[in-house]
Amino acid sequence: MKLSETSFFSTGFGSFASAVRLVAVVAPDAAPVRRLIQEARDRGALIDATAGRKTRSVLLMDSDHVLLSALSPELLMKNMSDLPEAAAEVKA
Repeated sequence: MKLSETSFFSTGFGSFASAVRLVAVVAPDAAPVRRLIQEARDRGALIDATAGRKTRSVLLMDSDHVLLSALSPELLMKNMSDLPEAAAEVKA
């Protein structure tokens, strides 16, 4: 999927992230992921986009930032697949 530099997808509750900077979307349940969140918090690279809700997914960005979202990984991936560039790529 080829995305333009201005491709953003919804991470929920009025927040958006760059689709081209996204490396992985993981569930927050595993101990290594919880450690990753704490390490990002300690170095000031944690972005909490949950709006006070339970964290359901953790987005790892290529800039070493960690973004927390209250949306499930499945819903985030659906939001990404709804991008115009992704739709054009699928039709081609």
